[in-house]
Amino acid sequence: GLNIPNTGRPGTVGTLVTRTLLIAADPGVGVQANGARGAMLRAYDKATGARVGAVFMPAAEGGAPMTYMLNGQQYIVIAISSGNYSGELLAFRLPARPGD
Repeated sequence: GLNIPNTGRPGTVGTLVTRTLLIAADPGVGVQANGARGAMLRAYDKATGARVGAVFMPAAEGGAPMTYMLNGQQYIVIAISSGNYSGELLAFRLPARPGD
């Protein structure tokens, strides 16, 4: 009788925790709703558990995400690799404020 929402995929992932967010990637590659094969990096509000953002990655995470600031902009970087996809680092710039 319970309505349990999507709880993700089995596996071990590295997480990044900020003051307000928990950021984690899919532990493996899967087929996305649009048919692309890859993984997602998602951000969740720590206070509510609501998903507040997600970006597609062409391969699964190969290491925990990390963050840094450069010239007043915050970035999240994650190592990815899987199967025939050689390893690389992906960097995502976070908006300075909502709507950026």
